Amino acid sequence: MSTPANLPVSDFMTRLEPVGRVLEDPDYNVWCCSPILGEDGRTHLFYARWPNAADHVGWITVSEIAHAVADQPEGPYTTTGTVLAGRGGDHWDAHTIHNPAVFKIDGGYVMYYIGNREPNVETLRTGAAFAESLDGPWERMDEPLIPGGEHPDDLDSAYACNPVMAQHPDGRYMLYYQGMSLTEWRYDIELRQLKPGTGMVGTKANRRGLLATATDPRGPYTLYPGNPIIDLNRYGNHNPQCEDPTVWYEDGKFHMLARDMGVVNHEVGLYFSSDDGVHWSDPQLGFEAMSHYVDEAPNGLDREGRMERPQVLLGADGRPTHLFGAFRGGKYNTSSAFVFRIKP
Repeated sequence: MSTPANLPVSDFMTRLEPVGRVLEDPDYNVWCCSPILGEDGRTHLFYARWPNAADHVGWITVSEIAHAVADQPEGPYTTTGTVLAGRGGDHWDAHTIHNPAVFKIDGGYVMYYIGNREPNVETLRTGAAFAESLDGPWERMDEPLIPGGEHPDDLDSAYACNPVMAQHPDGRYMLYYQGMSLTEWRYDIELRQLKPGTGMVGTKANRRGLLATATDPRGPYTLYPGNPIIDLNRYGNHNPQCEDPTVWYEDGKFHMLARDMGVVNHEVGLYFSSDDGVHWSDPQLGFEAMSHYVDEAPNGLDREGRMERPQVLLGADGRPTHLFGAFRGGKYNTSSAFVFRIKP
């Protein structure tokens, strides 16, 4: 199948109105903003951050999750402090704590997140913490919800990350995450080492969308036997992928927004829809490259010009009102959150 370079524009994309950056911090890189409307009427953001001194690769070694609040989604936000950090020792989340995604459940809230036993991609796993209030305290589980594949060729044996949840009308918790096999990951690294400085990247590594379901947010979670549910390699031989899914249920359908990685380019978003949360439509454009929305001078940073880790804020009626993403650059030339309004 040929690459759909001219994807149709989704209705979702036509409703986006850029607001601007929030949570710019002189001391930290800010990433992975998960917004949720609190019972106090304020917007609560749970976000990943790590010291600027660690540069962007700090996300895999020293990231932590912080909490901020604002009277309105556009900000300004006040950070209350760190809510989760690496536990050290032999814990599965000893080092980095990253990719927060917070949801309201019966009896309180659940925060899905990723951590690693060693400061590398190969030990990334998805776990959860629970709280009765968005102000915490957060009690994390001792073991990951998705332990990862046992065989190097299993799709979740490396890079098992980007968790997000949507509750099915039948009550099931649909946990979506991104996976890649350890074999693929190591082959990708080997190619880069063999061809240093050439710009050559692996042609085998492939991030795919996976699904696990449970009747209780604490698990156990059962892997969907038909995984992967999202695999964009069918769009050509240049290894198109996507990452950073966010999923919500609205008007009788599941909706997914993710960052493109080669269907069109690495700067736009992809939008998918589904009747059952398992079988997904062909992609449409979900958002433009950030240069379409902002006028910022080039700063020479890696990943410049693209928004990553999109997540939606749901209003009291369950409909998305704002889109949050992570965007490099800004006044401190690191990374911060960016906010869009979503028109009704």
